[in-house]
Amino acid sequence: MLPFTYAVRNLFRSKSRLLQTIGGSALVVLLVMAAVAINSGMKQVLSASGSPRNVILLGAGSEESIQRSEIPETTPGIAGAAIPGISTRLGMRAVSSEIHYMSYLSLGDGRRAQAMFRGVTPEALRVHPEVRITDGRFPASGEVMAGHLAWRKLGVRENDLKPGSALVLDGQQLEISGIFAAPGTVLESEIWAPLGDLRTLAKRETLSCVVLRLDDPADFEEADLFAKQRLDLELSALRESDYYARLSAFFKPLRAMTWITAGLIAAGALFGGINTLYAAFASRIREMATLQAIGFGRRSLLLSLIQESTLACLTGALLASLLAVLLLDGRTVPFSIGSFSLEMGPDAAIAGIATGFLLGVLGALPPAIRCLRPSLHSALRMS
Repeated sequence: MLPFTYAVRNLFRSKSRLLQTIGGSALVVLLVMAAVAINSGMKQVLSASGSPRNVILLGAGSEESIQRSEIPETTPGIAGAAIPGISTRLGMRAVSSEIHYMSYLSLGDGRRAQAMFRGVTPEALRVHPEVRITDGRFPASGEVMAGHLAWRKLGVRENDLKPGSALVLDGQQLEISGIFAAPGTVLESEIWAPLGDLRTLAKRETLSCVVLRLDDPADFEEADLFAKQRLDLELSALRESDYYARLSAFFKPLRAMTWITAGLIAAGALFGGINTLYAAFASRIREMATLQAIGFGRRSLLLSLIQESTLACLTGALLASLLAVLLLDGRTVPFSIGSFSLEMGPDAAIAGIATGFLLGVLGALPPAIRCLRPSLHSALRMS
């Protein structure tokens, strides 16, 4: 076997080629790590947004989108009285009437951005216990409350959505009364407004949905039975966790596109690396033949060539990991219904190392085999 130091020394024969290999590997590994973080982040935020204890009553046929749903305003009172097992605190049942509305708003400087509004009453805090008001207070008429990450979703500065700032929705000026947090959920990217105000601004006479919080998730059957029995209300009952699971499935093609993009770029980098190594190893055919003549086997030489390539690619993977932590970790990415944070966790790290290793091995095999293919006497005669 050739000593490992032989492969290390050969890396520095051509510094320009070494830098190209490291740079190409770093780019591919960084892209793969970003793809893993995007897929994981989007999936986690959607799965964490729904609680199995919450039941959504929405219009039949609108199970894929609450925004399209319309139900009578009498539904909350009827459902709250008829469905057993609803959580009760201080004599108040956890029943939230809501309107979900997406529209463009205008900021004070004239910029416009699309935002997700949720018309709520104070009872919304009972069915969404993950929501915490971190600054200011719950909105009164003429006010709104912004999620902690709403500024990311809107593409504005964080100071643009601080308490006291003004927004304009459909010609109506609204003042931000507070900021709320709901870590790890899409709620943090929403803007909450009083139900009555949003009903007027959205020109609606119906609700989008009613959200109930149950003491026991098993009581969902009672809510489902209520929805099926009250044909006059035309309702459908969904677990909140199931609703967001459907949204996750809806965004699956988008997540797949990130993998396809990463795969195409990785394939291009792999073929480019193979071409570079073909040229590099072609000039070393006589060297390999000389080593065979003094007793080293072809398997040992093949392993040494793969070691050279893998070392360079793993160095690129290390550089990409450092860049991912410095540039991507914790960065917030907006999408249509919210935003999520990129996390360079164990999955991304393992994917990066595996990608660097595979680039090194697969990129070196074809040129190394070609380099060692000529017979010994033919290789020794090559200039």
